[in-house]
Amino acid sequence: MPNRLITFLQQHRFLNQQEQELINDAFEPRFYKEGDPLFKDGHICRELFFICNGVLRIMVTNKKGVELTHFFLKEDSFCTILYSFNNEMPADEGIQAACDTEVLVITKTKLLALYQQIPGLKELIDQITQQKLMDKIKIRNAYLGEDSETRYHLFMQQQPDIVRRVPLKDIAGYLGITPQSLSRIRKNTK
Repeated sequence: MPNRLITFLQQHRFLNQQEQELINDAFEPRFYKEGDPLFKDGHICRELFFICNGVLRIMVTNKKGVELTHFFLKEDSFCTILYSFNNEMPADEGIQAACDTEVLVITKTKLLALYQQIPGLKELIDQITQQKLMDKIKIRNAYLGEDSETRYHLFMQQQPDIVRRVPLKDIAGYLGITPQSLSRIRKNTK
């Protein structure tokens, strides 16, 4: 799995053999089953995940106890609760495996040490993370003001691979509709 991270990073910047080895040694592989939490809300997020295979969801539980999905992230994405990770603050959101998922994990302490050893790595990861955040906001903004059926059709167009891989209840929570409404929309779409 570490090679997937190296391959991904090398699309943006050359890494020599020593840098590759430092990165491989710093990241730890982990496997999660669908529904497993990677990070629970209410705590300080001290890990950065790189998704090698699968889908993660950033989620929150509302005041009524209903889980809502803020974003889905798939392969070749970094994932953390950024404001918590950067500012050492408890997070309102959690991270959960939306399907069986393989990730590489690094603690904040190890990541900061890696930044000292590999010049330019912090800037590279920050740039990748900021671009992904802008992409997530752009996708999310496309749903604003749209009815449930239109939101679902946009979701199918923008993230068709996610539709096939995650539970419908998570998609419904992401789109802000009930699972029953989503089932009805899907039935009428076929």
